[in-house]
Amino acid sequence: MPVFPYSLIEPERPRLGLIVLQSDETLENDFRRLIPRHVSLLVNRIPSGVDVTPESLGAMREHMTASAGLFPRGYRFDAIGYGCTSGTAEIGADSVSQMVKQGCETRHVTDPLTALIAACQSSGVKRLAILSPYVEVVSDKLRQRLADAGIETPAFGTFAEPAEARVARIADEDIVAAGGSLAHGADVDALFLSCTNLRTLNVIRPLMATLSMPVFSSNLVLAWHLLQLTQAAQVPDRPTGLLE
Repeated sequence: MPVFPYSLIEPERPRLGLIVLQSDETLENDFRRLIPRHVSLLVNRIPSGVDVTPESLGAMREHMTASAGLFPRGYRFDAIGYGCTSGTAEIGADSVSQMVKQGCETRHVTDPLTALIAACQSSGVKRLAILSPYVEVVSDKLRQRLADAGIETPAFGTFAEPAEARVARIADEDIVAAGGSLAHGADVDALFLSCTNLRTLNVIRPLMATLSMPVFSSNLVLAWHLLQLTQAAQVPDRPTGLLE
């Protein structure tokens, strides 16, 4: 039997990681559209509840380090994203970052909440309308975290749907109608479509055209911030540039 020589190559850079909720059906598909092909992207899942409640969100802290530890051993990431907006608000971005770094080697950790704050700062947004699929109590802590960062949320609307499987199937036209109704005439600088499981990429441009203001989503700002942190080439200054 012949034995052939071989050489080793380094993985492509930037090297991104993504921790996706077990119940999420949307984030990975959106990232295939948002992340350039030359960027390495590895994905793990984290156990999550069938319904979204403050308790089910907080329970993910018990699995965060173990989920990060399932990435390939010895792989050095440039940045890893934790894909849950409300989960970050419940657990805390600093705690998420610390637990992820305990499980794997990465220079940066981000999440949709941290990314949203960075997007608002880069776009001069200080007043935000938020459309969430979940019951209001789930978003209370998110709004408080934003207030702590100097971002007011005077307009808030919801589909009041706790079941993740139903959130992933909310129709585009209903998101456009709800987002337009919420932000139209409101004293806000931008609209935020919260939740990584909400299908938003196809509705951002129509809403921007209707409202004449920036429209962000959890998946859009997370992808943008990951690329910003790694200083990937040709990253736009604002998240909506990824859709151009």
